[in-house]
Amino acid sequence: MSLAAELSREEQRKLAGELVAEIGRLADKAGRHLRFMEVCGTHTVSIFRAGIRQLLPESVELVSGPGCPVCVTPDEYMDKAIAYACREDCIITTFGDMLKVPGTESSLGEAKTAGADIRIVYSPLDSLQVARENPDKKVIFLAVGFETTAPTAAATVLAAKQAGLTNLYMLSAQKLVPPALRLLIDDPEVLVDGFILPGHVSVVTGTEVFKFLESEYHIPGVVTGFEPLQILRSLYRLTRQVAEGVAKVENEYGSVVKPEGNPTSMAVTNKVYEPVAAKWRGIGEIPASGLKMRDAYKSFDIEEVLPLPVAELPQPRKTGCRCGEVLKGIVTPHECPLFGKACVPTHAIGPCMVSVEGVCAAWYKYGKGLFTYGNK
Repeated sequence: MSLAAELSREEQRKLAGELVAEIGRLADKAGRHLRFMEVCGTHTVSIFRAGIRQLLPESVELVSGPGCPVCVTPDEYMDKAIAYACREDCIITTFGDMLKVPGTESSLGEAKTAGADIRIVYSPLDSLQVARENPDKKVIFLAVGFETTAPTAAATVLAAKQAGLTNLYMLSAQKLVPPALRLLIDDPEVLVDGFILPGHVSVVTGTEVFKFLESEYHIPGVVTGFEPLQILRSLYRLTRQVAEGVAKVENEYGSVVKPEGNPTSMAVTNKVYEPVAAKWRGIGEIPASGLKMRDAYKSFDIEEVLPLPVAELPQPRKTGCRCGEVLKGIVTPHECPLFGKACVPTHAIGPCMVSVEGVCAAWYKYGKGLFTYGNK
């Protein structure tokens, strides 16, 4: 049962006040400014919605990491998706938030307006029915996400194989969180004292995959849920670790996250996919941070069955967008010259403004300049 369900509103308010006070006391004991990063887009939204930044002492700053799958999907992937969408023999199935993500020249939304057959689905499994109803078309699901959604995409492939469907494919841009954390820690510009670790991802992976934070980097991490009190408790745990000079991976979401994760989900993913290097928008290529189909399932990989030449840009487009630095917590959204001017949710230039879980979109929706972001 969640804390919110166990406590009255007054008891929740009292506990929140006690946690904030204790975080302040421990931050004073640490004797320096502290920066903690959340690496899950849902945490980002929860933090904004609950006004947690306003509650914290000035010595404790929160920054957002690359935890929004839409935000880290690179231009090249969107260009490939648009190229497939523009073929008369293809149907694209995708989650709705992908329609506005910009590619090099256009978006899937623009392709759909021009007549491309692009269908919104709520699960990769919905693509099975689309494939059955359109046997003369190649039905391509845009598999974008982290460890959380990869098992369902893999299960869809297994279901298609079992059903004998030969016209269902995946265009994979699925990513893995631990390699991204390594890159952030190794980047001298990214200075964080601990991580609020993703609850959804951890349900699948478990907590053991994050143990490298303590054993190799001596950086604290706390897996947590999405209620404001859970997030405050994770911040209390992180601050306490820093103040006491220790670094451990703790679990504030023990009701659903186990050390070993969900072995069944992991087994399904590992049966269909294997890790490969993957490009993250605004960050670059990260070794072993993506998922590619194993040889036994290549007949479901559209890039293997029907490769389309899409030219990669030698240099990133110069739009002025600073989403890459925002995703690494190096700058805050309002330090981007486009934020709130040329780039707004109804006319997004960068992916962080496209997704409802993007940090720029959250800042725009909940911040509006009415409060400071961390101590900046």
